[in-house]
Amino acid sequence: MTDFSAEQAVWTSKLKEAYGETVELEDEQGRSSVYNIVAEFEVGDRAYAVLAGSGREAEQEILRIVVSPDGVPELESIVDDEEWEDISELYDELTFPAEDTE
Repeated sequence: MTDFSAEQAVWTSKLKEAYGETVELEDEQGRSSVYNIVAEFEVGDRAYAVLAGSGREAEQEILRIVVSPDGVPELESIVDDEEWEDISELYDELTFPAEDTE
């Protein structure tokens, strides 16, 4: 298991620079949906994006950012459960830091 910490994370804006505040993604059935780019960060040699769909029931999604051979940032699903869990916990730590009780 790879341990990530908030100190290793760096906030970025690669997707926003390439696409603006939103991205359009297509699901397995070919339906397109627009997502707001909530946050982007890098940790180690990987980059991640947090996206939020529209609507009251929309949940946030965390996807990996990869750069295509022509230099364009693209999104891919995180298929490794352990990686997804580590990154989800890291994002929680980054956005909801634990209170110092000293």
